[in-house]
Amino acid sequence: MGNVLGLIFANMHDMTVGELTKNRTMGSVLFGGRYRLIDFPLSNMVNSGINAVGVITKDNYQSLLDHLGSAREWDLARKKGGLYILPPFGNAGAALYTGRIEALNGAMSLIKHSLCDYVVMSDCDVITNMDYRPIVDQHIDSGADITVVTHTGQYTNEEIKMSTVLNTDDSGRVQSVLIRPDLSGTCTCSLNAFVMSKDFLIDLINDSIARGRVSFETDVLQAKCGELNIRAFEYDNYFSKITSIGSYFKANMDLLDPANASKLYLPKRAIYTKVSDNAPAKYDLNCRVVNSLIADGCIIEGEVENSVIFRGVRVGKNAKVKNCILMQGTVVADGAECSYLITDKNVNIGSNRILTSSPAYPMYVGKGASL
Repeated sequence: MGNVLGLIFANMHDMTVGELTKNRTMGSVLFGGRYRLIDFPLSNMVNSGINAVGVITKDNYQSLLDHLGSAREWDLARKKGGLYILPPFGNAGAALYTGRIEALNGAMSLIKHSLCDYVVMSDCDVITNMDYRPIVDQHIDSGADITVVTHTGQYTNEEIKMSTVLNTDDSGRVQSVLIRPDLSGTCTCSLNAFVMSKDFLIDLINDSIARGRVSFETDVLQAKCGELNIRAFEYDNYFSKITSIGSYFKANMDLLDPANASKLYLPKRAIYTKVSDNAPAKYDLNCRVVNSLIADGCIIEGEVENSVIFRGVRVGKNAKVKNCILMQGTVVADGAECSYLITDKNVNIGSNRILTSSPAYPMYVGKGASL
């Protein structure tokens, strides 16, 4: 896998969770009490032996840069290979990209000068612990032009309308592609991870740019599925795909089930993240915590149930937090009550306030708000 270049698209699905990505990229959205979404594809690549990774950005990437830093936590602070941050203006005269092909064209210098023979591409909208090695092996053995990581299962209409659906034959070769169709039921959906040879990818980018084609899904997967040898790699391990604020809420809540957490956080395949030197969480003698994830640096004096609490959150005396996601620095004052709530960073909820919504439509409170 030292012969493989990794590429991660940090902004590709910003619009699916517009509330959370107003001031940040999809890759830097907080998740699971201490992680960012980019931690998952980046850790997956490192754990798979990929030691050269490019992160393609577009806008609002200041928090992403702060999180990645020198990439020491992922063992990518190297003289050879390592982590490359690829801003949108990689070429002279380039503008903000509108599709994956244009984004790849902006990263062409890294791709061309890489000594690797294969490229693994991934987005930040799928939370999973994935080993890319069998995917690359299948790609090489099958002689495919493009390998797409997929999952076949039951999907809701909302999930499929935000996905690429592939129809395959018995050998796994893609016969047709549907882009965000209005369907529900059993489908084979793309998990937005792809494998190609470097030479094939360079030719594909050059040809597409020359013809004014910018969408990888529409102009390549869909338009050329009969011409190219595109194959699916069926992925059956645990994953959550973020397609809306509701699916983001559910993905966090799913971690409260130890069975799900044990499938995501594997002892020999850790998910790495930026280390913060915070004190351990403090629990008041009269507090009550049930089935929740509590990060370091928190102070819990009230009640917390079925919730994901990020670093530095304070829950005051007699406050009740139930079925909530409270991001870094949130303060729930004495006597306040919250249920089915998502707070962004540094939110202040005043004394004796009551905020509640439903599990289908959890309430979101923006960064720095005071209620």
